[in-house]
Parts: sequence; C-alpha cells; structure tokens
Amino acid sequence: MPGISNIGSYGFSSTRKGVKALFSGVNLHGCGDSLGMGQTHLNHAKLESMKPTAVVCAYSPVGREALAGLLDAGIKILGLYSYEQEESEAWFEPPARLAEAQGIPVRFETQFNEDSVFETIRLLQPDFLFSFYFREMIQARFLEIPRLGAYNLHGSLLPKYRGRVPINWVLVKGEPETGITLHAMTPKPDDGDIVGQTSLPIDWDDTALSLTRKSAEAGRILVREVVPKLLDGTALRISQKSLGPSTYFGGRKAEDGQLDFSMPATEAFNLIRAVADPWPNAFIRTTSGTLHVPWALPTAMPCTQGCFRQTREGTLLGFKAGALLLHVLHKDGLRSERPTEHASLLRGIGIPEVSL
Repeated sequence: MPGISNIGSYGFSSTRKGVKALFSGVNLHGCGDSLGMGQTHLNHAKLESMKPTAVVCAYSPVGREALAGLLDAGIKILGLYSYEQEESEAWFEPPARLAEAQGIPVRFETQFNEDSVFETIRLLQPDFLFSFYFREMIQARFLEIPRLGAYNLHGSLLPKYRGRVPINWVLVKGEPETGITLHAMTPKPDDGDIVGQTSLPIDWDDTALSLTRKSAEAGRILVREVVPKLLDGTALRISQKSLGPSTYFGGRKAEDGQLDFSMPATEAFNLIRAVADPWPNAFIRTTSGTLHVPWALPTAMPCTQGCFRQTREGTLLGFKAGALLLHVLHKDGLRSERPTEHASLLRGIGIPEVSL
C-alpha cells in the first residue's frame, strides 16, 4: 500500500564513530554543530523505531478521540483505515484529519477485507490492531497478524447492547447508565475478553449527540490508560460470559424514528432524544403529511392522546400516558420554534386541536 511502511530498526550507533561510519564518504569538515544536530536526529529516529506500533481502523467522534488516546499512550500509528466524511457528518472532526496532522498515512478502502489490504497490514507487522467504531466486521485472519493482539472499542457496557448504534439504543430504551468497553476481538461481533470498561451515567435529557461526546471523552481516557497495561502484561482480562447474559441490537434506519400516539409520553421522549440533531429526527406521519420533531420535553400538563393543545407555556402534544411540550418542529425546510407556528403545522397534517 503506497505511503505506509514499517520504519523498523535502523541500528543507529550512539557513538560519533558510528555516525561517521553512517556518513562514510560525506565531507564532514567544519560540520561540528551540524554533526551534533544530526546525532540528535538519529537518536530521535531510533527512539521512534522502538515505539510499539499499531494499525488503526476508526471513524466517528469516538474513533477520533480513541486515536488521540493511542497517541497519548506513545503508540506509533503505522496507518489509519477510515471513511470519507459525508456532508451530513460535518459536525465532528474525523479521525483522518487528526492522522494527517500527525503525519500518519490514511487509506479509504471500499472493501477493507480484501486480500490486498490483508497483505499490506501483514507486511507492516504491527504490534496491535485496533478497531474504533469501524463500520466493517474485520475478518478473523486479520486478527492473527498483530503480535500483541487485536482490540475493539464498543459504546456500551458489554455484554449488554452488543451490535450496532448502542448509544442510540440505550436512549430509546430509557437506560439510566451506559459505558464504553475495550475488548479483545474474535470472529464474532463484540465478543472477546474485556480489558477495560468505563461506566457513564445517562442524564434524563441526554441526547445521542451529548452521549456521543461523553463516550468519546471516556474512550480516549480508557485507551490511554489500558494500552500501557496491554504492553506490560498487567491488563486484567474478564470473560464476557462471566458478566451474565448478553443483549444484541441491530442497526437503525430513519424510518425507525416514527412516533406513535399509543406510546407513553416517556417512550416518545426517549425516541426523540435518541435521534435528535444531528441525526434524522423523530417524526409524526399522517395521511396528510410528515412532521419532524427535533426536540420536545415531558410535561405534567394534560393533553388528550393524539391531539394538540395550545397554552401560554407552549404547544402540547398528547400521548397514551402524558404529553410533550414541543420546542422545535421541522417540515419541508421550515424550522419552527414558535408555539403558534407549531399549531399551524400540526393542523396542516390533520392533528386535531383540543382545549380545556
């Protein structure tokens, strides 16, 4: 793979004689200070060649911070495999930008598990292989390459919430706590011994964005603290089977964000915050149209199920048990933050209005 190579060991001598031998044939007359600077450069190169190495597969804000955690821990990154950032994802700095700023080679491979990628990583002979929110399931043969193992960072308290988008799922399910886990990779998804785990309390009004940022910060700290223990052999390894039964959740689509008036208000609120901006928002759909609900909050004020009600505090929307106070609605490019506009938009899709 062009641009990625293993520095290896140059065998630089720390003696002046060794430097002269390396520069055999070069006129060094009058180069006293320059020779000293050259020696410093050579020593630095030797130290760099002695650092533990890794190939990293990463994306998302969590992947960016986990990559930073490896750099904090003194790991030499031989290469980063990642994805091109889409326009809708401009709200975070991708791992590739950090890698490029650090002079780390970056590759965007449409099919990571191809033979050509495998051969490139095999030739690099990394000490570690890390997966930080990488979208592809890495084949078993890749896991056998690194001398010190292959590890994945997952956004939940494994063995709970294995699978896709755990941050969104824990909000949908109304969990009071989640976490982030570093574990050994196996051919099975999110399987393998846990080598580090951090729990994170979920605030009642956390959104997918705020929880992603918490997870990213915690992931950086976890990687920075655990990787040195993997190097010296002091990291504890805990079997996931010893922690009880696992749960698994698949990916989510935009269509999964549909609100139903038969939901309890708390369940509707959990869905709204699980896909709040910058995710595709929760929405109400009727035969007359679709209305997105970027943000709303639970309220003790009453409202009939399936209807809306205007108050001095704002526009209420009624569910099976309770109501939500609407803060932001969105339809056809119009973003509304005014209660009177909310009422007009709700009428437009056929939601009936009630009053006390």
